[in-house]
Amino acid sequence: MRIAPAIELSPDQRAALELWVRGRSLPARVVERARMVLRAAAGEQDKAIAQDLGVTPKKVPRWRKRYLTLGLAGLEKDASRSGRKPEIDARLIQRVVEMTTRHKPPHATHWSTRSMATAVGISEASVRRIWHTHGLKPHLPQTVKVSRDPKFAEKLADIVGLYLNPPEHALVLSLDEKSQIQALDRTQPGLPLKRAHGQTRTHDYKRNGTTTLFAALHAANGEVFGLCHEKCKYGRERKL
Repeated sequence: MRIAPAIELSPDQRAALELWVRGRSLPARVVERARMVLRAAAGEQDKAIAQDLGVTPKKVPRWRKRYLTLGLAGLEKDASRSGRKPEIDARLIQRVVEMTTRHKPPHATHWSTRSMATAVGISEASVRRIWHTHGLKPHLPQTVKVSRDPKFAEKLADIVGLYLNPPEHALVLSLDEKSQIQALDRTQPGLPLKRAHGQTRTHDYKRNGTTTLFAALHAANGEVFGLCHEKCKYGRERKL
């Protein structure tokens, strides 16, 4: 026959437990645990204590052992738990990510939560959480232009290497241009932004010609330089 380990209380410990039992501001679970320990210290068996207090047979030995290990502090807080076991394992999550990024669904341009859930065998909410965690938005496609230059990778490495490790006492700038920018002006003044109404402007406009914007980024400190040029009818450029 299994005998539960005995509990011996000092006068201070007994007084504290009796105070907890009479306490009205303490949580009910703490009061219940104090009663278990007091009766266990009186020599009662776990089965009899559980039956008298109306708790499960496993609850009394658990808190008896907890008190013997941690004392009064062990009765005030619940033991830490490992948490809920994930319903979707890492392999299935990886499969969702791989299908989203590398494959297309049949008869569709991109995956939806419903089509992915059907293909993988999980709920739409789970698909939505996986996409959100990995920053995937298959419903928002973007355009890209891949260079046809066979030495594109080598040239890219040279440029990036120049930015990361520029020559000593050298000024490295990243230049770009945007040409044929239309200089438009609205025919009527717009209405300002106010409460419950956004800023408005008239749909008709007048053209004031075109301009070309040249921009340079100082790679070391992030400073941006901008310069606009007006296009003349003879092909020459004039500084505005």
